[in-house]
Amino acid sequence: MYKVSAKPVNNKMKFLVILLSFTVIASFSGLSSPLQSKVFADESTVPSQEYIDSSESLDDSYELNTDASLSTINEDLFSQDALAAAAINHDANFSPATLQFLKTNTGLDGEQWDNIMKLVNKAEQDELDWTKFYGYCEDIDDERGYTIGIFGATTGGSRDTSPDGPALFKEFDAASGASNPSIQGGLTRAGVKGTMSGSILKITDSNSVFVKKINALQKNATWREAMWRTFYNVYIKYSVQQAKNHGFNSALTIGSFVDTALNHGASGDSNSLEGILSRSGNSTNEKTFMTNFYAKRTLIVDTNEYNQPPNGKNRVKQFSTLLSSGETDLKNADAAVVKATSWIMK
Repeated sequence: MYKVSAKPVNNKMKFLVILLSFTVIASFSGLSSPLQSKVFADESTVPSQEYIDSSESLDDSYELNTDASLSTINEDLFSQDALAAAAINHDANFSPATLQFLKTNTGLDGEQWDNIMKLVNKAEQDELDWTKFYGYCEDIDDERGYTIGIFGATTGGSRDTSPDGPALFKEFDAASGASNPSIQGGLTRAGVKGTMSGSILKITDSNSVFVKKINALQKNATWREAMWRTFYNVYIKYSVQQAKNHGFNSALTIGSFVDTALNHGASGDSNSLEGILSRSGNSTNEKTFMTNFYAKRTLIVDTNEYNQPPNGKNRVKQFSTLLSSGETDLKNADAAVVKATSWIMK
């Protein structure tokens, strides 16, 4: 939820309220027939009605006192953060099954995961609405094959010889009820054609056909569930384990590790999450450790085609900014997340 401001209504808001009040008065004076107004004293009472004769002086029947009007306004209702909060339902971005799965396996709830995904998707797609990308599919010419879905699963290529795309299709087959899930079974359920060449998934459909087929899975509930299970198995599980190994369990730290793992790889070379953690020191103070972690990641995040400079540095800065402002649990932090992701992608 957005944090509710306790600040007084500013001059701009006062002007807006006064302007709206005069607009209402103007509409009253233009009526030639009796105007019906309803007075609601309480939600549990029956509304009473009174009529104002337009032939009477408006000043006699309706006295405007701008100071009094403003004094009766709940100032928090005019806070931009409060107004925005009313429209946010974090849990609505997940199925009940996914919410329970994430809570059980990561200890984080829908609000925390929604904010993590906003941070991830800003750097991946330059948008905060990450839910639009379940059916995303594109060959971005990075020698990793096709990039698919909310966490960028790949089909593999010369620069990605251990792709996670095959696991996604196998999980799709499993989530669809297959007794003996397989990659081929998942491809068939998606309506696409492809074969495995070692660890690489070779798509034999044309580019336009394959992309269209994956796009069509955007609202498929089983595909979404398979997406989260694969995301967890490949990146989230390892990230949560590493956070716990260091004695940390905050949403911001877990989110930082997940973002690093899917951007650089979970384990393996020195630039992976595993490699960066090994160079981040041994402090048991979470803020101290994560400050070191962000500094080490910043050194390599714009290298090896992980991100186009300076997007990588801004990607890390999102998390370090939230750490500095104390938003480690990512609860009631929507305004802070919006601010942290307001950088311009190059």
